[in-house]
Amino acid sequence: MNRRNYQKELEDMLARIDADGRVPTLLLHACCAPCSSYCLTVLAEHFHVTIYYYNPNITEQAEYDKRAEELKRLVRELPVKYPVTVVVPEYCPEEFYEVAKGLENEPERGARCEKCFRLRLEHTARAAAEMGAEYFATTLTISPQKDAELLNRIGEETAVELFRSPSEPKYLPSDFKKRNGYQESVRLSEVYGLYRQNYCGCIYSRRDALVRERNRVEQ
Repeated sequence: MNRRNYQKELEDMLARIDADGRVPTLLLHACCAPCSSYCLTVLAEHFHVTIYYYNPNITEQAEYDKRAEELKRLVRELPVKYPVTVVVPEYCPEEFYEVAKGLENEPERGARCEKCFRLRLEHTARAAAEMGAEYFATTLTISPQKDAELLNRIGEETAVELFRSPSEPKYLPSDFKKRNGYQESVRLSEVYGLYRQNYCGCIYSRRDALVRERNRVEQ
């Protein structure tokens, strides 16, 4: 069975959107500025983008705020065709800990991550509906450490479960790491001097990153 090429699906959708002659609205879930950089250079050519920084998985308030401020700075400095706005919801870590309960020792890319992805994408979809956005999407597919097939499946399932009317938000598929997207995000991070963390965000990914670093030093 052939795997779907989600980035090609995105490009086909963008071509149809451009042919329609109007600029739709998109609520883009974003985890941090580095991951958003390349995604915005693509999406803000076709959409009025609002970034939705909903990440209750992040370790603590200070880290949450630091990533949010870097995201706002990137949006101020990055040249894009259509203006981008940023929405930063209240930091609610208890929402993450509730879905992670019993999965604390799961490895990265395991069941805990799937629960976290679903939490964030469902929250984004509901926010898109409340804001009247026509599409919702996520920057998470740019990471080589994230399963784009899983993320897209969750996004599509969320749209089916929550929405019935054609006027409600549609999920926008992606695999932003394709076409050297991840490498371009690294380059843009260097250009703009963006804060890049060495773990996804939660205390468990930070724990695993510290173990990897300790093992590297000891070798």
